[in-house]
Amino acid sequence: MTKKEVDNFEKYQSQLEGLLSEIGMLAKKSPNDGVNKFKLKFINEVVNESNTILGDNYKPFDSFKEFDENDVPTNSDVTFIISQYLNCFEKLRSDNIYYDKKIEGSKNVYYWFWVIDGKKSDIKTSEPNKIK
Repeated sequence: MTKKEVDNFEKYQSQLEGLLSEIGMLAKKSPNDGVNKFKLKFINEVVNESNTILGDNYKPFDSFKEFDENDVPTNSDVTFIISQYLNCFEKLRSDNIYYDKKIEGSKNVYYWFWVIDGKKSDIKTSEPNKIK
């Protein structure tokens, strides 16, 4: 990944997390209610950019491109799809990071960084999450 791709990745990962939080709350209250067209437009923007970031190797479903505005998805449908995208984002991230181990006192401490253009960088990230 390039520095620009990492910046883009982090932006859209954050937006996916926000969408999951917002739509997830709606899904708990009313899982079968449809998502309104206003929200769906922005959800699709994030999904389309996420498809570009993930590419064919990391995209969660080959057949899914975006939500159909004429067949309005439910809150639970959107929550399901967005959570799959976040898992795939995490897989892509975990495949493009490394750690440096330092001994601090009597403890091993791990610092995680992005790999940029095939080389170790100084751009910090968090340790990989276990994919759910």
